[in-house]
Amino acid sequence: MARERATALLVDFDGVLRRWDPAVAAGVEREYGLSEGVLGEIAMQWGRLQPVLTGRVSHAEWVSSVADALTPSVGSPERARAAVEEWQRYRGEVDPEVLAFVREVRAAGVRVGLGTNATDLLDADLAALGLTDDFDVVVNSSVIGVNKPAKEYFQAAWAALETAPSRVLFVDDEDWAVRGARVAGLSAHRWSGPADLRYLRAALAY
Repeated sequence: MARERATALLVDFDGVLRRWDPAVAAGVEREYGLSEGVLGEIAMQWGRLQPVLTGRVSHAEWVSSVADALTPSVGSPERARAAVEEWQRYRGEVDPEVLAFVREVRAAGVRVGLGTNATDLLDADLAALGLTDDFDVVVNSSVIGVNKPAKEYFQAAWAALETAPSRVLFVDDEDWAVRGARVAGLSAHRWSGPADLRYLRAALAY
């Protein structure tokens, strides 16, 4: 039996709609005499990251914890805070092809949600990047208190989209997120770049 075509789209933010230039972090690391990749390594340690992604600590508290962990490498708390603040000023860039696709399918009547593991800075980021009005719903892990790939995250997402899970197409660049969405009953596609847009258009009913 053929699967129903999707009538709603749930798209990941980082790695799909928002891109990060690694040269920015690398430049900060060079400026402060840090080893390459250390900012990301510290910030993404799961014990530090998971609480901010589920709303148990704020973005500001997470940034402060990164600076604390970085202090031994730069020699003083002041330099550590300066390095982390400089790194955090860069908020990424929007992929214009993905944004055009989101606007295209939404204009055609497809409900579109942003499904992301994010901190409480997400609303400010969306505003800064000019994306505030581009989604019918925003499903932010730090607001709902559970992160992808948990089944409960995707249940909250399809409920917010007011669409049966089997009719939601989820797009993410991470295998673990795609697998989690499928377990929750959604259609899901692993994003590899704008060449995927042809398939996504065909998979949506519009």
